[in-house]
Amino acid sequence: MVLHGHLPYVLRHGNWPHGEEWLFEAAAETWLPLLSAIDEVHNAGGHTGLSLGLTPVLLEQLHSPRFRSRFGQWLRERQAQAQADEKEFKGWGDAQMQGLAQGWEAHFGQLIEDFERIDEDIPGAFAAHWKAGRIEILSSCATHGYLPLLKDDVSARAQIRTGLRTSERILGQRPTGFWMPECAYRPAGRWSAPVLDAAAVDRRGVEELLAEEGVRWVVVDAHLLRGARSEGLRTDKGFVKVGWDQASWDVERPWRSVLAPHIIGSTGSDSGVVAVARHPEVSEQVWSAKVGYPGDGRYLEFHKKHGQRGLRYWRVTSPKADLGDKARYEPESIASAAFSQAQHFQAVLKGILHSHRESGAEPGMVCAPFDAELFGHWWHEGPRFLKDLWLGLSADPEIQLQTVSEHLECQEPELVAWLPEGSWGEGGDHRVWLNEPLRWTWEVVHRAESRLRELVGLVAWRDNPEIAAALQGAAREALLMQASDWQFVIHTKGATDYGLKRFAGHASAFDRLCDLAWDLHRGAEIDPAQHAGLALHQAESAGLFEDLDLLDWQ
Repeated sequence: MVLHGHLPYVLRHGNWPHGEEWLFEAAAETWLPLLSAIDEVHNAGGHTGLSLGLTPVLLEQLHSPRFRSRFGQWLRERQAQAQADEKEFKGWGDAQMQGLAQGWEAHFGQLIEDFERIDEDIPGAFAAHWKAGRIEILSSCATHGYLPLLKDDVSARAQIRTGLRTSERILGQRPTGFWMPECAYRPAGRWSAPVLDAAAVDRRGVEELLAEEGVRWVVVDAHLLRGARSEGLRTDKGFVKVGWDQASWDVERPWRSVLAPHIIGSTGSDSGVVAVARHPEVSEQVWSAKVGYPGDGRYLEFHKKHGQRGLRYWRVTSPKADLGDKARYEPESIASAAFSQAQHFQAVLKGILHSHRESGAEPGMVCAPFDAELFGHWWHEGPRFLKDLWLGLSADPEIQLQTVSEHLECQEPELVAWLPEGSWGEGGDHRVWLNEPLRWTWEVVHRAESRLRELVGLVAWRDNPEIAAALQGAAREALLMQASDWQFVIHTKGATDYGLKRFAGHASAFDRLCDLAWDLHRGAEIDPAQHAGLALHQAESAGLFEDLDLLDWQ
């Protein structure tokens, strides 16, 4: 199982309905419950085999003093809300609702205890599990930049390097697994930028950039592997080239099977980076709107609250039920629901792996990647499901729970495959992030990439701390502007105004900081507003990517 944890940079950028409260909800509903689930499984003698992605920008936020102080306050406010609800429901004479409010009060009290028990250090708690060998942690691009659509390899490399450097600094060790944002990949070859009528250029494959930084494995969507062509074999004597059609006739090897990791090779060689593919049938058990577990009528309804920012007291009832028709939540039914669905998920896994072995193949690996926030935030009972699943699988003699790295140590891949371009988004391509209404955002991003690279090579920042600070600020704003989140929330209409505001804000700050760096370089008179702009940037991004290296943009 691979859980991908990510949130864009929201500290100091609004509170509600979009802003810091996103982060607080994720911490309360996903990260602390997930830590508790891992603890419970470990204490029971089980193993999770969890590969957990924590993007660098998420780590920076969870690690920051501002989050630690404000999150504790937010938890106490939520507990106070539950207490107020309890009094209100008591006044109604509604014992059932009063009991549910008491449950929320106890729930937030437990979260406060859990947060204090780990010294308010969520990244440190996950890092301790990693160090103890209970989980594996992945890195990612610094701000979840969409790698295939960035204008040049320098920008992609800066996203990767800054991300890995940040992960290592906060977690204490350097991950070898890497979550490609949106599972988006592009092979090496001739590439024409989709905006600004740029000339075609030769680009490196994403796997080449990752291999240079020591990355060993990534996750891809199933359709990329199923559209692969055979490139070669890794043997005791090294890489052996094969024909592109061998995957079609070589039935003795599991070419294009989502149950077999493949080494990526888009230049006629072995990159050393392994791709593990999402298993569609397994993922469907959770994601599907028709058969997915979170749609069970017994689970907590996400969309209905008591008051605009209140707590949830109702259950799904039926996916077709209007909010006004939702029945009240019944906590006593949850244990059996989560356990039975964990058992069903385990049976699905066993069926897939048994069929694979019966075909005469080597043991297969099922990879089940999900957005981490699905478990706890969107699906309140998700962490309980995970705990039951991990305990059940730990006791199953026929299935071995492993992190991806553990699997690769036991069973080294031999198949080297060329993968097509794509993502795990709608249509399997880039349409969610690049479409006609969003084309202008990529024009802004590409112009900014060119300007930053030009300035880094031109201005005298090495011997002038003020120029360096301005240019580092511009680089930081460029990274934040490149986050795939802004196009996503605009396209899906999940937070259109917020996405537009944030993208435009980072683009504007980038230009101001570039102007300041250039004016300082040429000795121009500096407007006080320019200094104020630098001070504002430093305040809004305090501690973010503090070891950012301008040499990454050369």
